[in-house]
Amino acid sequence: MSAPPGVGLGWRPEIDRTVESLVDRGAADFVEVVAEDLRPDSLPASLGRLRARGVTVLPHAVSLSLGGAEELRTDRVDHLAAVATALDAPLVSDHVCFVRGGGLESGHLLPVPRTRDALDVLVENVRVAQDRLPVGLAVENIAALLAWPDAELTEGAFLAELCARTDVGLVLDVANLHACAVNLDQDPARVLDDLPLERVVYVHAAGGTTGPDGLYHDTHAHPLGPAVLDLLADLLARCAAVGVRPGVLLERDDRYPSDAELAGELDLLRAVRDRSPVPR
Repeated sequence: MSAPPGVGLGWRPEIDRTVESLVDRGAADFVEVVAEDLRPDSLPASLGRLRARGVTVLPHAVSLSLGGAEELRTDRVDHLAAVATALDAPLVSDHVCFVRGGGLESGHLLPVPRTRDALDVLVENVRVAQDRLPVGLAVENIAALLAWPDAELTEGAFLAELCARTDVGLVLDVANLHACAVNLDQDPARVLDDLPLERVVYVHAAGGTTGPDGLYHDTHAHPLGPAVLDLLADLLARCAAVGVRPGVLLERDDRYPSDAELAGELDLLRAVRDRSPVPR
């Protein structure tokens, strides 16, 4: 499973023309879309133009609830599959989280308890999804505001065992690693120590802010911060050591800046990636 190299940008309807312009200028090499926002039989014209130019478009889901204890919603998986086919995507992704329970939708990505029982449920749901998808599946670590008690595994060990049991790929979000470092007193270096970094297909980076409560909120509405960029540099160096060089994608979902500011953030990511060691 492989994603395109270089630097990517999250495509959103509010900035569709901006994304196209940044791709045309060489500031962005690939894009990612929220799968639930699309109808596979009626894709936005902007995505059609990007695909006609040969730009890779990666569907990223937010509603599979792979970590949920309820039976997996296969209609959600089938929608993701149809979007992947319509976009001729090389892979799809969702999160290590749950978003529903007891018939209620949370509207948020909620952390999965890091227990053996929860891991068994997650593994089974990932396998069900993989069987219905036409391309490989990757999963993303989330930004958490709380942790369940009585964890039996560290986050890195939990994700490593998930990968080993399912052959799933990783979309590794360095902003979410930073959020968990601040909110849960979690050491991001230890998480990276435990992860099978050869399974990283691409990387997410985004901005956030620390609230008056001291919690870090991964808003996707603020500029990239130095802590996130430092984590990115560390991750890319570690990836090079195991022979991989993932692409890096900027997520922005609100308070969209000017085209020049977005281009500047993409340039920051490209500079960090360009400075990272090249795998031998």
